[in-house]
Amino acid sequence: MTTMVVVPVEEIPPLDHDEAMALAAAEYARLLALADELSPDDLLRPTDCTAWSVRDVLGHLLGMAEMQADPAEQRRQVGTATERARESGELWLTEMTALQVREHTHLTAAELRAALHETVPRALAGRRALSAEGRAEPYDPQLPGEPMWTLGYLIDVVLTRDPWLHRIDICRAVGRRMFLVSGHDGRIIADVVADWAGRHGRPFALELTGPAGGRFRAGHGGADLRMDAVEFCRTLSGRATGPGLLQTPVPF
Repeated sequence: MTTMVVVPVEEIPPLDHDEAMALAAAEYARLLALADELSPDDLLRPTDCTAWSVRDVLGHLLGMAEMQADPAEQRRQVGTATERARESGELWLTEMTALQVREHTHLTAAELRAALHETVPRALAGRRALSAEGRAEPYDPQLPGEPMWTLGYLIDVVLTRDPWLHRIDICRAVGRRMFLVSGHDGRIIADVVADWAGRHGRPFALELTGPAGGRFRAGHGGADLRMDAVEFCRTLSGRATGPGLLQTPVPF
């Protein structure tokens, strides 16, 4: 029996731009392959995202890709969402994702898939093109309790986690086993662990089970946690609940 090495969280390297873009490209390839396999009935199934069907999740992902592909489209979506948030009192991010879903409801299933296949490569190109200076620029996510980010954290980290977690949402909704490998999914999850550890700053020992899991620790003593790796990320995203340190949220 092989024993998993316990990784101190301080030894988890942060994602650099090149690695993040490689992960993003691989993740989008997995997502597109999944989308191509969905039946019309699958698209109607409810997901863990409140009030969203599988089709709605794909509409949101298309809207996010369109933003990343075209600066003018990004300005339009942000401007529209900001104005609607001012009127409704909702978070601008809530209004923006609702806009993305709403603006793609007219697409047939085939048109939605075709639009994703056309837009994703341009979105990845737009993200790859952001300079080091641009990635260092501050970015305000305007989320309650969330500190300032950098554009690099948004582009490299959050926008890579977003389609990954939505792939989980879709697989759960349609009853499919999610394809997981340590080199891809495990790297994304390890980065989540490091982010989570930095946010709460407490000692812990964590064993994440499954194909993309691992063992991690910070300091000595503290909480001793063991759970499925995907459920760990679902919990930190707010899709499930957990006690103690698992109440520390991480953006996806």
